[in-house]
Amino acid sequence: MATELKTSGPTMRQRAVQLPFIDGFLWFVRIAAVVVIAWGAFNSLTSGRLSFEQWRNLVVVGIAQGSVYALIALGYTMVYGVLRFINFAHGEVFMIGAMTGYFVTDALSDTALWRDYVWGALVIALICCMATSTMVALLLERVCYRPLRGLPRLIPFITAIGASFFLQYAVAGLFGTQVKAYPHVEALDGTIDFLGLFPIQKVHLLVIVAALLMMVGLYLYIEKTRAGKAIRAVSEDQEIARLMGINVDRTIARVFAIGGALAGAAGLLFGLVFENVFFRTGFLPGIKAFTAAVLGGIGNIVGAVVGGLTLGSVESLGPSLVLAGYDIPSPNQLKDVVAFSVLVLVLIFRPTGLLGERLSEERA
Repeated sequence: MATELKTSGPTMRQRAVQLPFIDGFLWFVRIAAVVVIAWGAFNSLTSGRLSFEQWRNLVVVGIAQGSVYALIALGYTMVYGVLRFINFAHGEVFMIGAMTGYFVTDALSDTALWRDYVWGALVIALICCMATSTMVALLLERVCYRPLRGLPRLIPFITAIGASFFLQYAVAGLFGTQVKAYPHVEALDGTIDFLGLFPIQKVHLLVIVAALLMMVGLYLYIEKTRAGKAIRAVSEDQEIARLMGINVDRTIARVFAIGGALAGAAGLLFGLVFENVFFRTGFLPGIKAFTAAVLGGIGNIVGAVVGGLTLGSVESLGPSLVLAGYDIPSPNQLKDVVAFSVLVLVLIFRPTGLLGERLSEERA
């Protein structure tokens, strides 16, 4: 037949020659990466540059940073799991949560509530951050994305980028471009003996515990509740879910609301750790959270958590563990390079991400 595909000829033979070459090159890259990382780590560990306590602190800082990345990454991965597109405005939802946290804590810092019941004041700030980010996420879904549902994916993708810039400069226009400093929280000063084994800064412990509780709560919500089952059904097949009586629009809005609430909580935790925020705060953490989602396997909730913790740990440990082994000056200034290099390496070793293949096997 005229339309029958050709299975032989010079084109197919050329492809047959190219595939082994590409596979061989990828294996060369993999082996070279392992050798480079192992040699740098060996030099760093045997040089004695850092003490055991310093390595331990780097691990704790990495887990704290990774917890924030994981909370943001959950919004990316949930939206992708349902709509199959990346909401690049999600970083600005996180930024608005962090900005809300600044205004609430700054307003409360002169009150008796802040002086006498600072934990109650922080809970109020957390609720405000989550509520504000949730409303922004719902507004994005209703105004920007719902009218474009069913159109080619490039259209909502471009819309998401436009919405991201709009939110950035709307915040800059309303509140200024200067950096805003969070009020100091004396209750988070100092360290605490975690499980009686080693000291950990209180602010890092707060971030890790709060993020862990929210991630566990989200997992139980998705797995054990009717609303969670509806989200999983819509992520599998929207048309079949609609035929089964599930309100697809409401379920998708619920996904955006959950992602926005987690991003708002991450914004407050970010502000408590770094104590400053401005209108571009959401850009780099948003990109890293997206990297974490891809790293763990986009669309996989557990993968987003694993990817966030992995990325935060590598970003904290990588410069001192690998780059310092080659006597690279100021290795900590290259932490972003290390973080994104890890994404490339993981995708070379596992193109589906750390947990992406497991998810596809379960769905199959």
